[in-house]
Amino acid sequence: MIVLHAAFPIQPDKRETALNLAADLVEQSNEEPGMIEYRATTDIQDENTIRFFEQYEDVEAFEHHTQTAHFQEFEEQLPDLLAGEPEVLRFDVSEATEVEL
Repeated sequence: MIVLHAAFPIQPDKRETALNLAADLVEQSNEEPGMIEYRATTDIQDENTIRFFEQYEDVEAFEHHTQTAHFQEFEEQLPDLLAGEPEVLRFDVSEATEVEL
């Protein structure tokens, strides 16, 4: 399983545009083959940071995602929305278990 966590600092005046693009990206990405889960949220400590949490069955599913039209459109528009450098972390996971609280 491949897990990605990404944080994108967004210009305050571009926040609404970024949220709409993120919502479209999430909706379409969750329909992709090999996608376990794809979510976006705003950071509660900084409403102008959008965080993505992505889970893929394997590397092929992740690579497929990066070639989709909806991902390419988001990537194309992203530079005009950013207020700083994004942070993207990739985790290669061999095992995951649910934790009961």
